[in-house]
Formats: sequence, structure tokens, C-alpha cells
Amino acid sequence: MKKLIAGAVTVAVLTSLFVASEPIHGQQGAAEAPTAHKVGLIDMAEVFKEYEKFKTLRESLQAEIDKSEAQAKAMIQEMQKLQEQAKSGQFKQDSPQFKQLEQQLIAKKSELEAFRASQQREFLRKESEIYKTVYLETQDMVKLYANHFNYTLIMRFNRNSVETAENPQEVIQSMNRQVVFHRAGDDITDPVLKQLNSQYAKQTAAR
Repeated sequence: MKKLIAGAVTVAVLTSLFVASEPIHGQQGAAEAPTAHKVGLIDMAEVFKEYEKFKTLRESLQAEIDKSEAQAKAMIQEMQKLQEQAKSGQFKQDSPQFKQLEQQLIAKKSELEAFRASQQREFLRKESEIYKTVYLETQDMVKLYANHFNYTLIMRFNRNSVETAENPQEVIQSMNRQVVFHRAGDDITDPVLKQLNSQYAKQTAAR
């Protein structure tokens, strides 16, 4: 919840220039050295895909959705029985019994629509809560990892390379990524994910 996007792709390569300036005459003392930056990268899509807690929460929500669909199916079957009764010819169309069947059908249809609408809203709310919970937990773990290993900036990125793209749309998306090059050590996805799963396993075992 794909249309191929055709278009020209322009790749701009930006080169940063580092200029060393001499101290101004008469300035007292040496200029302070700039703070060294250490940048890390994390593939959040991979975290959501492989975090066991996210899988468990999604499976639990799917079970609720399946149960709701079973209820809706039962309601539809009741409507079908009423429709069959109305078409059977047992009652004349202008009879009180036939009109009563029509009213029951209208009521059942309204009940089904209201049920599905309320369930959809509830499932969307629960799904957003799942994503929010997992994102905030990942954010906290990233902060702990960054502070421990002295990272000053952690950026989101997609670790899939252009070589793995299988269609034009994926090729364009890969070429438009912000991160063009990174060292293997800059990707902190796996260690953060390992810590998240380890923490969740301990929490589950303690229950």
C-alpha cells in the first residue's frame, strides 16, 4: 500500500573546499581547533524489517484484523440469507413481511459499513502506534550507541546499492540517494539492530 517514473536524472557532484586562514595580525592567542565530526549511517527500513519486536507487534495486529474480517464475513452471510429470503417469492413485494426484510437488509448494510469504518480507523491508529514505538526505541538505541562511540551525527540512508536495482524506478531512486559513498564502518545498522533484538529478548524472557 507502482508507476514507473520516466525522466532525466541529473547527478551533481559537490566538492567541499577547505581553506586554511592565517591568524589576523594583532589577534591574541591561537584560533581554537574545530570539533572533529564522526558521521554514522543507519538503514531504518532494515531495522523495521529485522527487529523482532516489530514483527511480533505486526503479527498481533494482523490477528486482530483477521478476527475483524471474520466478523464482517459473518455479517455478510446474514445479509445474504435475508436477500435469498426476499428473492424466494415467499412474500409479496407489497406485503408487511417483505418490507420488514427490506428494512432488515438496510439496517444490516449500515451496520456492516459502520463496523468496517470503525475497525479501519482503529487498525490505522494501532499501526501508527507500532511504528512510533519502534522508531522511538531505535532512536534511543542510536543515541546510546552514538554517545558510546563518539558519533556526532547519525543519518538515515538506504544500504541497497544501485547494482541491486531491478527496474527503472529503483535505479532512479538509488541514484537520487543522499549518500553516494560511505565506508563499511559508517553503517551502524547491524550493531544497533543486534542490541535492539537482544534487549527485546531479555524483556520477553523476563515476562
